[in-house]
Amino acid sequence: MTSIVVFDYGFGNVRSMLRAVDNLGADVTLTSDYRASLQADGLVVPGVGAFAACMEGLKSVNGDRVITDRLRAGRPVLGVCVGEQIMFQMGTEHGDDAEGLGLINGQVTALDADVVPHMGWNTVSAAPGSRLLEGIEDERFYFVHSFAAMGAEDAEQSDIDFAGEQGKITWCDYGRSHFVAAYERGALSATQFHPEKSAQAGARLLRNWMGTFPQQG
Repeated sequence: MTSIVVFDYGFGNVRSMLRAVDNLGADVTLTSDYRASLQADGLVVPGVGAFAACMEGLKSVNGDRVITDRLRAGRPVLGVCVGEQIMFQMGTEHGDDAEGLGLINGQVTALDADVVPHMGWNTVSAAPGSRLLEGIEDERFYFVHSFAAMGAEDAEQSDIDFAGEQGKITWCDYGRSHFVAAYERGALSATQFHPEKSAQAGARLLRNWMGTFPQQG
């Protein structure tokens, strides 16, 4: 059975994610244990709250090491909401800069819109060849956020092999902001929206992600 760990570092809508993954028939565990998180077929990194606090919480349980070690081994990681944002170089909230994991070049900043947070359903412009959004390119997804990355470029990591892939970027528009809704590169996937709250489209996205797992045996 496919095994998925939802990483437990104190910042995430974990109940909804656990239920969503369980509904797909995977063996899902909520833990911050290093070995279990490294060996699972897939790792979900949720995130709710402030960028800096999430990074602090992640590092307190060696989550940064778990993520980078998995990517070095080509093992799939999915960041969701702030779990996507912390994959970037930097986050800026309330005038303070906080360093992210630097797996994607770019900065997370405040949305430019008359109503913030961006909360509710929205369409996205799927990246050509997106694996996450295959078959659901025209569906709507559920967002809850006040910050986002307005651009993304591939980060070159000397110790991480992205299998020669270039990043695939899915975009979304809200207010006057054109922001990164999803990013895919090698074993790294991330979404600003919440697949676990996005009904059948979200379930399909999670199934698509599971379809990228290396075959066992």
